[in-house]
Amino acid sequence: MINFNVPPYVGTELEYVREAAEVNHKICGDGPFSRKCHAWMEDRFNAEKVMLTTSGTSALEMAAVLCDLNPGDEVILPSFTFSSTATAFQAVGASLVFVDIDPATMNIDPACIEAAITDRTRVIVAVHYAGVSCDMDRIVSIAHHHGLLVVEDAAQGVMSTYHDRYLGTIGTFGCYSFHETKNYSMGEGGAIVINDPEYIERAEIIREKGTNRQRFFRGQVDKYTWVDRGSSYLQSDLNAAYLWGELQAADQINDDRLASWEAYRQGLEPLEEAGLVSLPVIPHGCRHNAHMFYLKCANLDERTRLIQFLKEREIQATFHYVPLHSSPAGKRFGRFNGEDRYTTSESDRLVRLPMYYGLTEADRNAVISAVRDFYGE
Repeated sequence: MINFNVPPYVGTELEYVREAAEVNHKICGDGPFSRKCHAWMEDRFNAEKVMLTTSGTSALEMAAVLCDLNPGDEVILPSFTFSSTATAFQAVGASLVFVDIDPATMNIDPACIEAAITDRTRVIVAVHYAGVSCDMDRIVSIAHHHGLLVVEDAAQGVMSTYHDRYLGTIGTFGCYSFHETKNYSMGEGGAIVINDPEYIERAEIIREKGTNRQRFFRGQVDKYTWVDRGSSYLQSDLNAAYLWGELQAADQINDDRLASWEAYRQGLEPLEEAGLVSLPVIPHGCRHNAHMFYLKCANLDERTRLIQFLKEREIQATFHYVPLHSSPAGKRFGRFNGEDRYTTSESDRLVRLPMYYGLTEADRNAVISAVRDFYGE
């Protein structure tokens, strides 16, 4: 069986976990390994402030609170995304305004953002699908023109860049995921990137159950107390220790995945040239992280048959998001602005192929051969 995903493991993770427990005697949040991870990302990504969270979802929830939204305020986001992108903002009372995507990248279409802005709009959420950047120049320009905040959902975008700027560091806030399905993992986990220093202190408070505990640790107050909204968003140092091993091998993991991605691209290009499938588009100025490799079939029926064909050959392939605006909760908490030209039709065509660190040449060649067999090539 060729699995769709295998969580990354480089071999040092468990030694660091043992060190956290047996040497550091610190396994709760913000221990030595958390601080190492924070510093690594701040230095590597040239980020103002990075803080680990319990998940990518909780990073988005923190960002939503920091946006200081009120009931009735509107947040513009793509419908083609995971539910967490929406639930984080719905939880603070915002109204969700879904818009269409650019079919080339499956990212939010800036033209559709502009058309959806009202006097109640407060935030634009840019979801970087498959680790390929949205058109951030246009999105940031639109946001500045209308006085809006930008939240980057870079759950899939760790190590990807847009014109040499790392994803997550371009908007007001960035959110990463370190779930086991992501390029770098701690099982469950995430991080929030604060790009405007004015938000750092409040972010620390929200992350520490609404208390000014971090100010107490820095000696700025003689005791700490409850001062604001918040929750328990601190990640365990055990998880941070696991992640630390992978961050130390970040380039190794990235290069390995890119090699698999490029092998898929070269092996399946003949199908695209024959007009049988569409392959991913990487816009100029974008450097991706090979988070996933997908292809697009002619239609939903063909996709269903391809997934079954691969399954019979013991290859796990899968579709992706059901558009949020067509889901029960999406209809309840949001609305789709404009025409759904591409979101539904393109999501119906998309198939994700096995992609993970350590995918062998033999296995990816088997996947390529099976897909080509399906199309009679």
